[in-house]
Amino acid sequence: MALIALPAWAAPHFDPMFSDHAVIQRDHPVIVTGRGAPKEMIAVTFGVETREVRVGADGRFEARFAATNSTGRIRLEARAASGSVVAQDVAVGDVFLCSGQSNMELEVRSAQDAMTQLRTSADDQLRLMLVPRAVADDPLRDFQQAVSWRPASPDSVADFSAACFYMARALRKTAKVPIGAIASSWGGSRINPWMGARAQAAIGQGAQSALVSLHGRDPVAAERAASAEWEKWWRKATGDTAGKEPWQADSSVVWSDVPRIGPWEEWGVSALADFNGMIWYRREIDLTVAQANASGTLSLGLLDDVGRVWINGKPVGMSARSWQPSSFDVPPGVLQPGRNVIIVNVLDNYANGGLSGPAEVMKLSLGSAGDMSLGDGWRYAVAKQSPPGAPRVPWGDTTGTGTLYNGMIAPLGAIGLKGVAWYQGESDVDLPGYADRMKAMMADWRRQFGAPDLAFVAVQLAGYGDPATKPAENGWAAMRYVQYQAMARDDHGGLATAIDLGDPFDIHPGEKQEVGRRLARAMRAVAYGEALSRTGPQASRAIATADGGAAIDFTGLTGGLHARSAAQAIGFELCGEAVGSCRFVGGRIEGGRVILTGDGQPAVRVRYAWAGAPVVNLYDEAPLPVGSFELPIVPMG
Repeated sequence: MALIALPAWAAPHFDPMFSDHAVIQRDHPVIVTGRGAPKEMIAVTFGVETREVRVGADGRFEARFAATNSTGRIRLEARAASGSVVAQDVAVGDVFLCSGQSNMELEVRSAQDAMTQLRTSADDQLRLMLVPRAVADDPLRDFQQAVSWRPASPDSVADFSAACFYMARALRKTAKVPIGAIASSWGGSRINPWMGARAQAAIGQGAQSALVSLHGRDPVAAERAASAEWEKWWRKATGDTAGKEPWQADSSVVWSDVPRIGPWEEWGVSALADFNGMIWYRREIDLTVAQANASGTLSLGLLDDVGRVWINGKPVGMSARSWQPSSFDVPPGVLQPGRNVIIVNVLDNYANGGLSGPAEVMKLSLGSAGDMSLGDGWRYAVAKQSPPGAPRVPWGDTTGTGTLYNGMIAPLGAIGLKGVAWYQGESDVDLPGYADRMKAMMADWRRQFGAPDLAFVAVQLAGYGDPATKPAENGWAAMRYVQYQAMARDDHGGLATAIDLGDPFDIHPGEKQEVGRRLARAMRAVAYGEALSRTGPQASRAIATADGGAAIDFTGLTGGLHARSAAQAIGFELCGEAVGSCRFVGGRIEGGRVILTGDGQPAVRVRYAWAGAPVVNLYDEAPLPVGSFELPIVPMG
């Protein structure tokens, strides 16, 4: 009798979270998951307990075990008629998830003192899992690329998150148990892509989540809906009437020749040398009947930062992947015999922008009807307005709606965690509602990981930007205070201040060892219950003084306050009601309080370190610095 060939995955195997060198969270119910032959019975052994489970029709199994408070190596095995698998070197200990944008993503090899730290990084009781970048329209059950646990060594540590590694290494010293660290970050990402559908619904973005899911089923329908939203936004923002917008083939826009494909800052046009905003591009092509009836793909290379495309006044698509070449399917009925007009709107918010090409990849592919090169012949016009708040397609990567959660967090399943370290916020500066988004995201992740008291520690933004020579409004400072408020209001939230660890000229400061130590310190407070401040020193209230100044009280102190390199604390401002009414004043330290002497001008609020890269010298005895804050001054008594 001939043998029936079974699929390669018929023999059971574990999901990556339970693979060789895994760390499984102690004191937390364990749900071991994996794959096997559909409907087959599998005996899963964890430690000394065995559960028999049947593989589902989808080829998946899960076996549930009670929490264990023992630590160290443990047996993990799955046996079935089709074969067996043993996960080697599995340990029970504490597991931490690290996530955020580029300052969490920045690798050990790119941080300061990398050579020395890599040389001494080996620790077989510290295991690392690096999640590759991935975008998905719906929550994934499996990672899109191979993921595995690796013991800490120079090879595994080099490309791992520096902040996460240094935090985990510090916690190994204090917790004295095996530690697992999972890094899942994407540079430049806002918080919104990391929020799942439940979190989106909590902040009123359920419709956007539904649109992302629609994109997974019917991309053309989703693009039409997103285009209609963008076009509606444009008309409302600019006053253009329907049929008269710049994307119409015969609009009244005055066009100029594009000197060459590439960033407009490099065209030699003085008005565009430092221009950030919107520019329209136009290209005309002639098509035969056969070409117009063919299925088309429009490739435009890199649209920096983001671009939206129309052909003959009909929407085609918007670039959804940052820093990646753009390619769009052209739906039937868009192209026509004879003259066709391609219009592209490009929005650039930072550094260079435009149709960046390269020219040789820009083309309209028409299948058997051939390709048409689009590397030249473009014209441009600066938009009459560059209104803020332009909608982006919600299935994008760094600005999407739940897309990074779907691809990089959801596949972790319901694994047990001891805590989450979060370093993000740079991309959300000046966007309202961050604290609400943070609250919704934390609640959603806690539901996924089955831990309503899961510790979250956020890194407060490091110093970056032009040093302040006079008081001014600053979104970077405002974000720091919002981050503090978001974590202080959460019973299981902590904050690691990094205001003094930044670089005015580099948004990615290399000092990550101290960031990791401060993350570990806050994690010890919120995850381990140690008697440490979970936020570091923070201003709690400002009380009016008889001379028109203010007395500021602090919470979260370790010992008293001290000024470094000066007889007084610097960076304080007394402010009136109006914007522009703030002025610098010195601060006199009295134990855990700072006194600001009145200067004869109205004072209704007080600010501290209110700049992107402020000079700060106020520390407690931990020593940890005081971060940016703004408080109203309340009356005495």
